[in-house]
Amino acid sequence: MTDSPPEPAPYKDPEHRRILPHRRAAPPPEEIPIEIVSDDEMALLETALAAAAARVSLAGKALSPPGFRRSARSVGSVSAVSGRGPSGGSESDFEDFGSHRGGPTGKDGEGEARSLLERFRRKKGLSVTDITRTEWCEKQMEFDLLVGKRRTTKAMKAGTARHEKLEQEVVKKVKVRVKSPEDSWATRLMNFITGVNQLLFEGLTRELPIMCFLQDICMVGVIDEVRMPVCGTERNPILVDIKTRVRNSLPAEPQRRNGRFQLMCYKHMWDLSVGKNFPSKQFFDYFNLNPLRILSEDIRENVANAGFPAENLDDILRYYRNTCPMLPMANDQLLLRYELQKDHSVLGEDLFAYDPDWFENEIGTRLEVWRGEREATYTPEQERWKCSFCEYASLCPVRDIDDATSGSVDSRQGRT
Repeated sequence: MTDSPPEPAPYKDPEHRRILPHRRAAPPPEEIPIEIVSDDEMALLETALAAAAARVSLAGKALSPPGFRRSARSVGSVSAVSGRGPSGGSESDFEDFGSHRGGPTGKDGEGEARSLLERFRRKKGLSVTDITRTEWCEKQMEFDLLVGKRRTTKAMKAGTARHEKLEQEVVKKVKVRVKSPEDSWATRLMNFITGVNQLLFEGLTRELPIMCFLQDICMVGVIDEVRMPVCGTERNPILVDIKTRVRNSLPAEPQRRNGRFQLMCYKHMWDLSVGKNFPSKQFFDYFNLNPLRILSEDIRENVANAGFPAENLDDILRYYRNTCPMLPMANDQLLLRYELQKDHSVLGEDLFAYDPDWFENEIGTRLEVWRGEREATYTPEQERWKCSFCEYASLCPVRDIDDATSGSVDSRQGRT
């Protein structure tokens, strides 16, 4: 996902945001170039919100039967978007992983230490990606924030190219100029509204932005795919996440666990959002937004073309609040889909059940780090193989700890 008075100073954002006024299954439209904001620019623009991701429309498919199975052929799903950044959404596998930008010193004007949440995510929201990276390795996530800089790998570029190709086949993209944080949130909320309409009328939507307040923290994310069941009387949407793999193999259990945690985050956020009154005042106060600030001309024109005439963010929020009650709770069955990046064939699908007790414990543990209630810990000893893929392996103190532990064992053995 700004410190601004009722009429804030002009806000400069070099990124073009996109609103999709309608979706259609049609031949690929003329390509529209997209400007990309570098991580360094984002570090300077603390108030910039992550771009509202475009979505795709595709004919719905029945949910695969339970279990984790292999398949030799692709069924046409889009691959995960690598390097989506702090806005949330799908993550690439650890073998594709690139860290991201650093941040401020961690001291306020009086020298008091602030939490990671206050220092890095207070003005944009805490993303699902932030949380899953913390589950993967808390120390790596901390290094990402303090000293990291995103490294774009070939695997990331290939995943992004695949996503954009599929996107262009079914979506007419409209580029709009964002001039304020209010504009950015308007695009995000409108993309949710149009995505939900697509889901209800066509049975499927993709790249759906979602947000909620969890323990007084604004959580944001982007769901790869949401399906409506195609048989029986079941009407609870099915949440799907698509992972691309460089290797022709299924991931290790820690990666599958991380993917399950990601989908459980989306399920929890979805269920918190639907059928309830959105806390408008808390939202405006949290980000210091002016609900009556006039939106940019581009945005007003495009939302009007989409059938939602609006002058300001408060107008858009009313549409959003009217949309959420139309949605039922998400299905308790969640689906992880793994594709081979080379040819997009399906390596396997992991259908699993939402575990509320496990999720509540896990999310609480990770939020402790972000809130500064405890120090970030190292990855468990049995999962130290992750360090072989970490850019910070040479900096991380865990090597000294392992060496010391190894030395003490050898010494005891020697005396024995």
